[in-house]
Order: sequence, then C-alpha cells, then structure tokens
Amino acid sequence: MKSLNVFFLNLTVQILDFSYKGRDYQRFWVLEEIARAPYFAFLSVLHFRESMGLRGTDHLQLMRQHFEQSANETDHLEYMESKGGNLYFIDRFVAKHLVLIYYWVNVVYYWLAPKFAYHLTYEVEIHAASTYAKYLAEHGPNEKILEILNDELEHSRELQNAMQLVG
Repeated sequence: MKSLNVFFLNLTVQILDFSYKGRDYQRFWVLEEIARAPYFAFLSVLHFRESMGLRGTDHLQLMRQHFEQSANETDHLEYMESKGGNLYFIDRFVAKHLVLIYYWVNVVYYWLAPKFAYHLTYEVEIHAASTYAKYLAEHGPNEKILEILNDELEHSRELQNAMQLVG
C-alpha cells in the first residue's frame, strides 16, 4: 500500500507542478486547500467511531492533534489567499474538486487502514516541505514560507507518531 501511496502522490504532483509552473502562490494555495482534507477526514472517522462506541485508547489524543493540524493548515491557506493564491476561478475549481475526492478517499482509507492513510498524508507533508524548501532556494528568504515549511515537517513527525499509535 505504501508504494501505491507514493505512486499516486508522485503522479498528482507531476500534474500539479506542470499545471502551476511559474504560479507558485496559486500552486501553494491549491496544495494547502488539499492539505486540510485528510485531517478533516480523520476527525470525521474518529467522531463516527466514538459515536459507535469504538473509541480507542489514543482516540482523544488523535482528535486533538488532527484538529490542531487542520487549524494550522487553514492558517497556511489564509496566507496563500493573502498572496492571491485563490484569485482565479480555475484554481478554486481545481482545488475544490480535488478536495472533494481526496476527503472521501481519506475517510474510506482511514476507516479501513488508518496506518496507510497516515502514511499517505505523511508523504504529502514531506512533499510540501520539500516544495517550500525549493521555493526558498530559488526565491530567497521568506519568514512565513520558512514557518510553513517547519510546520509541514512537524506535521510529518506527528503523523509518524500516529502511525505507531495505530500500529
């Protein structure tokens, strides 16, 4: 499953990188819009499990973590919006449709195989961090982008821990 995660992530990245070449903040906005979906999906499944009496030992810890991650990704999204990332209809259209698909894929994936759902999101966060690092290398210092890069690395560490919790 991990190699399948990497395959689909790489394919999606190639398409988005080609489509958004030279449009950094639009690409970042689309990526940040998409980045929130798994955390919302994880929370949805955790809430459903709780409602069904299927709460695990680390349930509350995971819920808090995913809520914080989704709030943090929303902060990143708002920054990209302030830079004009969502200015064009086509970018909003692409992002909203990708989010719809990615959210439901993550709901099903997290319900059936949470460790692999975490792995996919981990790979997305690592890709995001490398994307921001590449941007900084090409465009010079930017404190907010550096902060976002560090947030993405922190999310990847949290996801590694979550993978261990769900075993």
